[in-house]
Amino acid sequence: MSIMNRRIFNGFLVAALGVNLFFGAQIYFYSAQAAPKDDPYESYKLLADVLEKVRLEYVDGDKLTYQDLIHGALKGMLNTLDPHSEFMDPEKFDELKKETEGEFGGVGIVVQMKDKMLTVITPMEDSPGYRAGILPGDQIIKINGKSASHFDFDDAVKQLRGEPDTSVQLTVRRPSSDQVKDYDLKRAIIKVDTVKDLNDKEQFPLGPDGIGYVRLTQFGEKTSDDMDKALKILTDEGMKAMILDLRENPGGLLEQAGQVCEKFLPRGTLIVTTEGRGPTPRSEYRANGHGKRIDMPLVVLVNGDSASASEIVAGCLQDRQDLTHAIIVGEQTFGKGSVQSILPLSDGSALRLTTAKYYTPSHKVIHQHGITPDIIVPMSLEDEQSLNFRHMAGAMQTLDDKEREQVAAVRDRQLDRAMDLLKGILLFAQRSPTRVAAVTLPAH
Repeated sequence: MSIMNRRIFNGFLVAALGVNLFFGAQIYFYSAQAAPKDDPYESYKLLADVLEKVRLEYVDGDKLTYQDLIHGALKGMLNTLDPHSEFMDPEKFDELKKETEGEFGGVGIVVQMKDKMLTVITPMEDSPGYRAGILPGDQIIKINGKSASHFDFDDAVKQLRGEPDTSVQLTVRRPSSDQVKDYDLKRAIIKVDTVKDLNDKEQFPLGPDGIGYVRLTQFGEKTSDDMDKALKILTDEGMKAMILDLRENPGGLLEQAGQVCEKFLPRGTLIVTTEGRGPTPRSEYRANGHGKRIDMPLVVLVNGDSASASEIVAGCLQDRQDLTHAIIVGEQTFGKGSVQSILPLSDGSALRLTTAKYYTPSHKVIHQHGITPDIIVPMSLEDEQSLNFRHMAGAMQTLDDKEREQVAAVRDRQLDRAMDLLKGILLFAQRSPTRVAAVTLPAH
């Protein structure tokens, strides 16, 4: 082959190789782009690569453990799912178990991040925060003199909890008045008494006209048993009708909600269904028929802070008005109708994972909709706060004389309406005993 021909051939070969490399690169690029985004092996490799880069190159990487990094990654992962799913390290998982068992150490306020502020959702009954007069909606600005913005949510909760008889200082802003107040609270064992009477005690005196009153503050492990004790006291006193107050009840355990419902329902009645994924995508909870059934006129009080398990109870009793004679009174409920399952992990940590959604017996979805009362009785935010003040020992002391008089004068219009309804039903029953079951509203 001549030199000229060899040069032409070599040039052609280089060009061909270049074209081949170009198209090969393009094919690789497009195939990489087309690779499934949920390929687990590629994703595991990415996670491992980032883990090692942080360990090797982060300025304080020598102070980190693999567990620190993995726990941080898991917290971030669960936080991207929905507001109710979370990763709990062993310490937080232990705290959750103590809460549901009904006892733990702290100041007794339930908080969450709202508009980037550490906000009080509710003070727990008979707790240091409750007795001091801290209210729902109050914003915690400082904890022990440090800005609350310096703590992530988990760290803030750890600061609030601790050994009994130790102190924590809080600076709290009340948005409704823009008032800022300092509190020096002494931590205590928080016993979560979830069943109360009208006077915030556990004595359950029978009211006028034979009307009983029971308030559930949340659904813990002892709620059903404690409610049985309350119902026995009231029935022994001759209760003829009942008010079940679920206002400000943030929810709790699904099993306890079912056990409360079945006190008013015959055996086998559908209470709630859950629908999700997994090997049993649909499950039903039905009344088991244990214990004496409460079969009398019933009013259930709800408001915008009635959530989760309390919405299950309200929705079930509303759907089965043909069996319960229940009337739902108050305001549209919160609309938190998803199931969080607790999944323990091998190192003592756990996942709180949203695994299903609740549906009432008539298959109404609760999540993001809530329960619409049969009779809507609105309350202003100011009136609700006044009623909360009256429930809190010590809260009235934070008011001046004029404010105290104004709070004392506020009527609980929702409770008044419930009493009037039941008095009317009982009066009608005395005149027409065989028609009392008809004095209910039609099922939804």
